[in-house]
Amino acid sequence: MASSVDQTFGWGLMFLAATIFIYYSIWVIILPFLGPNQKLHSFFPPQFYAVAFPLVLMSVALVIIGLTMTVIIVRSKLKSKPKSNRESIWIN
Repeated sequence: MASSVDQTFGWGLMFLAATIFIYYSIWVIILPFLGPNQKLHSFFPPQFYAVAFPLVLMSVALVIIGLTMTVIIVRSKLKSKPKSNRESIWIN
């Protein structure tokens, strides 16, 4: 069973995710149908960033995932590889 601190943290993350989702949805779906002189436009960056932010975030995430996988693969190859030929003779 999760403690109350964990539940509070989880609810906080859910609230943050819902807030970001609603903000982005309004920015991308509703804002293009409003006139440029509406006050709601002052709360959002230009439409260009609605595409640029996710692309940059996904690119950074893919680079981090790729680097992590590369490090894991290289480390596992180094662990499984014998240090020298003499040691492999004695092990067999």
